[in-house]
Order: sequence, then structure tokens, then C-alpha cells
Amino acid sequence: MTKFPLFAQVVLQVDLPEYGLQKGVEGVIVESYPMTDGQENGYSVEGLIPQDTVELKESQIELVAVMQIQ
Repeated sequence: MTKFPLFAQVVLQVDLPEYGLQKGVEGVIVESYPMTDGQENGYSVEGLIPQDTVELKESQIELVAVMQIQ
């Protein structure tokens, strides 16, 4: 089970120089990748880089808000 739901707003908790991203940038989870065998869950996050997604580990993000889809 993943910690964060789809479409949750999250904030980056670490710098990612390979993407030119700094801690504090916000994005939205668009896909989750539950892992097994002690591996960390993964997420695809949009909004960090225009027109692109970034794959992140659960420990690299923190929940800001959960969007309500109607």
C-alpha cells in the first residue's frame, strides 16, 4: 500500500540537481508504484518540470494536500 493517494499535492523534500530541482518545489502525484520486499514505494509527479513527470521515492516527498475530484 502506498502512503500518498493519486492526485495528492506534494512537496519535494530533497534537492535533485540532476533535474535542476530544489527542495520545496510542489507537484501532483499522477501514478503510484507499490513495492514489495522492503523496497520503497515510488511515484510519478507532475508539475515539478513543465510538461514532464519525475519518478520519486516516497522518502523524497511530503504531503501538502489531497485534491477532491468530483
